[in-house]
Amino acid sequence: MTRRAFLFAGAGATAVGWVWLRDRGAVNQVAAGPATTEAPTTTVPAPTTTAPPAPATTATTPTTPGPPPVAHIDVLCRDAWGAAAPAGDFREHEIEWMTVHHTARLLLENRDAPEAIRGHQRFHQLDRGWSDIAYHFIIDLEGNVYECRPVTAVGDTGTDYDPTGHFLVCCEGNFDEQPLPAAQHLALVNVLAWAAAEFDVAPDTIRGHRDWAATSCPGDNLYPLIDSGDLAGAVADSLAAGTVTMETVCGPPADERVAAIEA
Repeated sequence: MTRRAFLFAGAGATAVGWVWLRDRGAVNQVAAGPATTEAPTTTVPAPTTTAPPAPATTATTPTTPGPPPVAHIDVLCRDAWGAAAPAGDFREHEIEWMTVHHTARLLLENRDAPEAIRGHQRFHQLDRGWSDIAYHFIIDLEGNVYECRPVTAVGDTGTDYDPTGHFLVCCEGNFDEQPLPAAQHLALVNVLAWAAAEFDVAPDTIRGHRDWAATSCPGDNLYPLIDSGDLAGAVADSLAAGTVTMETVCGPPADERVAAIEA
């Protein structure tokens, strides 16, 4: 009786990265003739083996990051919050510094912000005798930004420093008595980042009002962000992330926004 013996080499698998490579061993088949001395034993040669094909790979191209994130600021125009017309002429200047103020008026409900800003303008024009509200922008507790006097115009101050060359941004509230809300902080960073890019001034020019005059402005709960350099650092990070854009919104969309704030 003739018997045939088959010898098989097993196969293994190894994981490399995300691709599985299979190494197939050679299969040797041995055929034996009849068990007699007359018939020679014939050995069937093992099939020729070749290296397994290299696994299919996909060329990886370094991904190019998309455009950096861009912050956008909608500024509520003067007409929307009910500003009076300027009462006089302005002096023009070029921005060299960025100076942060607070209004020093305790604001507990943000719905009162537009009326508070109208009150600041009346006080500045009627009592102080200034052409307009002192600041270039005011930011309320919820981060809404209000257009004040033109940025090309020198601001005003009731203290003894010359605001020529200063970009004046004011946070509505009294930050000796209340904390700075996160939304107001973020809007402050974005407005300063816009100004830094627009007027080509460095974030390290950011100062508080008290750095220029004998005053507690912008308050003990806001000034440490300036004094520590945290605010300048946040502005620098914003500039590194992308361009901050600004658009002045007027007409019905702005009127509706102010009405919603006051509701």
